Amino acid sequence: MTQPDVLRHLLNAVAQGEVSPDTAFDKLKYLNYEPVEDFARVDHHRTLRTGFPEVIWGQGKTVDQIAQIMQAMRDRARADLTESAHPPIVMATRIEQTVYDQLREKIPNLHYHPLARICFLSGKNEPGDANPLLPSQAGTISVLSAGTADLPVAEEAALTATLCGFQVNRLWDVGVAGIHRLLNNRQAIADADVLIVVAGMEGALPSVVAGLAECPVIAVPTSVGYGANFSGLAPLLTMLNSCAAGVGVVNIDNGFGAAILAGQILRTASRLAARERS
Repeated sequence: MTQPDVLRHLLNAVAQGEVSPDTAFDKLKYLNYEPVEDFARVDHHRTLRTGFPEVIWGQGKTVDQIAQIMQAMRDRARADLTESAHPPIVMATRIEQTVYDQLREKIPNLHYHPLARICFLSGKNEPGDANPLLPSQAGTISVLSAGTADLPVAEEAALTATLCGFQVNRLWDVGVAGIHRLLNNRQAIADADVLIVVAGMEGALPSVVAGLAECPVIAVPTSVGYGANFSGLAPLLTMLNSCAAGVGVVNIDNGFGAAILAGQILRTASRLAARERS
């Protein structure tokens, strides 16, 4: 059951006398946001508007701040949880290993992926929860990386897309310096509904992929490269100036943003298909 369905169910329950107005008010009183001390305002209803909950940017926050925000989001997810097979996800990005080591002392059952630098927990946060990594959305997102050094950004995109509920395929180290590696995997490009292409150095890979693909291509420049790479500015400009059509570009090292955009594209396609069926 989606969050909009949960809200409708709650309102119907009030109308039928199954839930008191006071109980409903307790569930809805943080309609806009919930303050966490004096340093954060958690947007609990972002899923209602955008299809995915608010995500914590970990870099620059203290361990206590991250923990308190995650706990507030976890508690709200528990309160809203129905019998859905896919509990709500509470997620934080750019979490270093040392930060995670301290977080797990405060938050039980916290999952961590060191390469992606993402930690997350499910809504229940209890042993025996349904696997939150099972696909629950229509569509396949394929993530390609030009080189091994691009993997932290590529894996951030891949794991975020997985947590969004999509089937994700990974294809690593297929940069243009050895173009045969990419051409030998053309079927992976053909099978994708959206492609996320991550590249540093000169950033040529998204243009090549877009020339082979019939689906949208989201290009992600990385800060990997020698001095004239300018910490990702060179591949960013290359991707913005792509001669291939159908390429969208996100910011440098923004694997998370690429995955969210890919998810929005696929959810829009699903809405259009449902509209046609009706």
